[in-house]
Amino acid sequence: MTHDAGMLVIRLALGPMLVVHGANKVFGPGGLGGTTAWFASLGLRPAWVHARLAAATEIAAGALLALGLLTGPACAAYVSLMLVAALTDHRGKGYFVFKGGYEYVLLIGLVAVGVASVGPGAWSVDNMLGLDLSGGWWPVGVAVAGTCAASGLLAASYRPSAAPEGGTG
Repeated sequence: MTHDAGMLVIRLALGPMLVVHGANKVFGPGGLGGTTAWFASLGLRPAWVHARLAAATEIAAGALLALGLLTGPACAAYVSLMLVAALTDHRGKGYFVFKGGYEYVLLIGLVAVGVASVGPGAWSVDNMLGLDLSGGWWPVGVAVAGTCAASGLLAASYRPSAAPEGGTG
C-alpha cells in the first residue's frame, strides 16, 4: 500500500505538471506563435511543427502518466522531451536550473526512468487493465527509446544558427 500511495503521489506530481507545461505552449501568454518563435531561436526547424509536436507530446505523456496508463511509453516520452530540452535550451548553461542549466530536466527524465522501473502502482489504469508495461527491462527500454527518439528528432531538425563572425554566441 505504501508503494502504491507513493507512486500515485509521484504520478500526480509529474503528470499534471507536464500537461500544464504543454498547455502553456498553446494557451500561455505568447500562445503557439510565441512558442514557435522560441523554438526557432533554439534552432528547431520547422519551428511551427516542433511547437505543436512538443505541446501535444507533453499533454499526452503527462495525462498518461497521471492516469498510470501506458506507463512505459509515457515515461519514454518524458525521457525524449527532457533530453531534447537539455540539448537545445539548457546546453552549455551548467547544471543549476537557476542559471538556465539542465538540473530540472535531468531530474524529470531520471524520475520517469524510475517510474518505468517500479511501475505506476496498483492505483493506476494499467493495473485495472492488467497491463504490465513497467519493471524488468522497461527502464532500459524507456531510456533507449527516449534517447533514440530525441536523437532522431535532433538529427532531422536541429539547426542552431551559427554565431556571427567575431561573436560569442
